[in-house]
Amino acid sequence: MTASLQKPALQPNAEPIIKAVDVHKNFGSFHALRGVNMTVQPGEVVVIIGPSGSGKSTFIRTINRLEEHDKGTIIVDGIELKEGQNLDAIRREVGMVFQSFNLFPHLTVLQNVALAPMRVRKTPKAHAEKQAMELLTRVGIEEQALKFPAQLSGGQQQRVAIARALAMEPKVMLFDEPTSALDPEMIKEVLDVMKGLARSGMTMLCVTHEMGFAREVADRLVFFDEGNIVEDTTPEEFYNNPKHERAKAFLSKVLGH
Repeated sequence: MTASLQKPALQPNAEPIIKAVDVHKNFGSFHALRGVNMTVQPGEVVVIIGPSGSGKSTFIRTINRLEEHDKGTIIVDGIELKEGQNLDAIRREVGMVFQSFNLFPHLTVLQNVALAPMRVRKTPKAHAEKQAMELLTRVGIEEQALKFPAQLSGGQQQRVAIARALAMEPKVMLFDEPTSALDPEMIKEVLDVMKGLARSGMTMLCVTHEMGFAREVADRLVFFDEGNIVEDTTPEEFYNNPKHERAKAFLSKVLGH
């Protein structure tokens, strides 16, 4: 992937591609999301940070209905998520990359990436495999196409997972701590792929603890605490001038000052 790619400018007056209004989520008596409001513009890279249990992952999982919100409104590319409705339409629009790679162990790398377009979009096999090879080249592992997931490093498996999500040509990519299960030396190769995606103009929501990545790539940095958004600002402003005491405490812990 080319590192010099210039990211397209955001269109400030564009209709938001994601709109969340007063989103609540309960797990039994635990109130995981407490009235979250957020809009995301097309092409925007939003990095979501915060302490464990603050609602970060729960929130992005509501965007593709892996978690069903209990109250509020979520609209993705003009489609409202409603109980029992629009699920397939939303999931075609939204790709997701998890902490664990969730690859099919019995399929080759190429087959893992080509499967969803063939099954869901009815793409002919030859075309799906050609597209899969292009995506494997994009994430820098085309030479691994005929191997099985168990033959790959964790970083390589995560790059396959990114290629697989991209194969459905989503308008939005969600990343739920995609490097947290990786050894330190493998983290950079996955972050480099994500940086390239961000520069290409992909709309991205990333839950991550990689603060350097957040600083370099994010258009906005959103800080969650106890199910609420307590700061929503530029990375520069967040690092240099955090407003909220919880954000200051979090920064001092993760940055060591």
